[in-house]
Amino acid sequence: MVNRGNRPLKINGVVEIKCDRNDTASLNALLPKLSWHAVIDFCAYTPQDISSLFSVLPAKNIKHYIFISTVSVYAPTKALPIKEGAPTLTGPQPELGPAADYGYQKILAEKTIAMQSRHNLIPFTCLRPSIIYGKYNYAPRESYFFDLVRKGQFAVIPDNDLPLFQFVSVWDAVRIIVLCIGNPDTYNKTFNLSAPDLVSYGRIVEILEVVSGRPLPKRFMPVAEIDKKRIPLPFPLDNHLIYSGDLIQRMLGFTYMPLIDGMQMTYDWYCKELEILKG
Repeated sequence: MVNRGNRPLKINGVVEIKCDRNDTASLNALLPKLSWHAVIDFCAYTPQDISSLFSVLPAKNIKHYIFISTVSVYAPTKALPIKEGAPTLTGPQPELGPAADYGYQKILAEKTIAMQSRHNLIPFTCLRPSIIYGKYNYAPRESYFFDLVRKGQFAVIPDNDLPLFQFVSVWDAVRIIVLCIGNPDTYNKTFNLSAPDLVSYGRIVEILEVVSGRPLPKRFMPVAEIDKKRIPLPFPLDNHLIYSGDLIQRMLGFTYMPLIDGMQMTYDWYCKELEILKG
């Protein structure tokens, strides 16, 4: 595993190589000269990220390239759920502010992988997850609500309790990746990763009350007020994010974990981590 070492996992049996992927000289020096069963690329955000990695990994040594993309590559549409064949972005999204380039750069990265893979005769698989949650998640998503429970604070809920969005657990994502490695049925194809549970802010609060065994006070508020007060809610406020994850499910013959089960596992892990931090 190659990462910058900011959040070392320290997992038994996993070798972690500390390196920035943009430092091609260090990558070239540090990466073992091996034949790779698969390259699983979690953190490429631009076409340049893909090209630089191909420049240091001899193509003849790669048997399968799996790229973790995102459902953010899709163009806005009212045709829901969004499936793999839906139109993708053709440019940045200025309305998203600091994240304006995120989805567009990801789709350009996907296209670069497809081009490099064809050129080097390497099969690739593109996985587009919806909102990922679970163990080791450092993004303030589910932990935002866990912290509210721990501190006894209230949860802000949009007063229309919309939109609807979807998740995929990190456990399902890992299971899918493992099932894809070396699987010809997934070669040169793209798949959404999205569990079928449709979730609103109100629903996620209900689930968190169940998994924590504690009530979470609620305060309903208009979206305009939430924006004005800059309350950092982690999920969308103004549009549905609904995707079909059926194709990969049928292809690999598996069933997504129910959200309430995954959130229970995540909350239990969160509580254990807090105990470790307390010493």
